[in-house]
Amino acid sequence: MHRSDLDLQNRPKPLAFCLMGPTASGKTNLAVRLAQAAPVELISVDSAQVYRGMDIGSGKPDAETLAIAPHHLIDIRDPAETYSAADFRTDALSLISQIHDRGRIPLLVGGTMLYFKVLRDGLAEMPHANASTRADIEKLARDSGWPAVHARLAAVDPRSASRIHPNDPQRLQRALEVFLVSGRTMTELHAEGQVSALGTEPLPFDLNFMAIVPDERRQLHQKIARRFHSMLEAGLVTEVEKLYRRGDLSPELPALKSVGYRQVWRYLSGEIDYNEMVDRGIIATRQLAKRQFTWMRNWPGLTNLGSLADDSLDQLLNLVESASI
Repeated sequence: MHRSDLDLQNRPKPLAFCLMGPTASGKTNLAVRLAQAAPVELISVDSAQVYRGMDIGSGKPDAETLAIAPHHLIDIRDPAETYSAADFRTDALSLISQIHDRGRIPLLVGGTMLYFKVLRDGLAEMPHANASTRADIEKLARDSGWPAVHARLAAVDPRSASRIHPNDPQRLQRALEVFLVSGRTMTELHAEGQVSALGTEPLPFDLNFMAIVPDERRQLHQKIARRFHSMLEAGLVTEVEKLYRRGDLSPELPALKSVGYRQVWRYLSGEIDYNEMVDRGIIATRQLAKRQFTWMRNWPGLTNLGSLADDSLDQLLNLVESASI
């Protein structure tokens, strides 16, 4: 083996940084400040910000912020379209490679924890979606609520049910659908090795995961409430009303199941009144934050940046400056 080959093998992989945290914790603000101080490019990790016309409720950076610190994977889909975790992984891998080729550092920032996991681990190949089965599950949810779907899943796949929150409709629907379509539970398929992982080849870069972890849940809950009211004052209802009046969108689309949009849609359709919409929107956002905390609690090798203390930017800068591109 030539010496140059040995050098190539021993060369460290380039780094990609991942900044996660619960909703309303200030991830975007920290990422933008970093982009102004270091040669990084930002990649959004947010399942709602991918959709055009969903700006206020998704917490999408405004035009002024995007001019200062452009984000990849924002405004790339119409709300009528789907955007899966597999789509994200494909796009993120391509973008990370391009950013490295430009001699810059990728910083992936957002709160869609499943996207981070799929980027890291790949995606298990499951039975294909079945429109009829999915419609039956959605009818059960409409008639009896998502807790009833959770109870049905618990009866056939208790392990999956223990991992999935009763108010997590997308994952509940998929887990029950897998059983109804294949006759096997998601737990069984994984345990028996009957699913093959997609994209499990070693990544050509190393991922460095960091998180903003607020110390006081009460303060975060207060911030969530203030933020939701600010979104309403900024025109969230008008934003959702434009989508509602299009006529080609359904509340069962992934885009419109996003926190905030789902509650305002129900208000516009007359299912709930304004005050109930506000209460439900805040509660749903708190539940989202709780699920994000659970993801982070079990995330291996996670660097805790604290509660956005004054030295968070310096800490992040030190980590980024250690990157070998």
